[in-house]
Amino acid sequence: MEKRIVSISTEFIKLDSLLKFAGIAAVGGEAKFMVTSGAVLVNGEVCTMRGKKIRPGDIVTVPCDSVELEVRGE
Repeated sequence: MEKRIVSISTEFIKLDSLLKFAGIAAVGGEAKFMVTSGAVLVNGEVCTMRGKKIRPGDIVTVPCDSVELEVRGE
């Protein structure tokens, strides 16, 4: 599994926005589908809320793409 570090300069980023920001999803519709279909894990648990607030320290995993994102603050 590929591990990536994503730095954000805000208190949080919404899950669907993170997927776009990190280049996992090309467009918002793709990010929404990934999340609502249960293909994304936040801190090891399936998350179907595309507006979920992701904060520094959270780990977002996309098993179908073999990618793990570690979110850090700047």
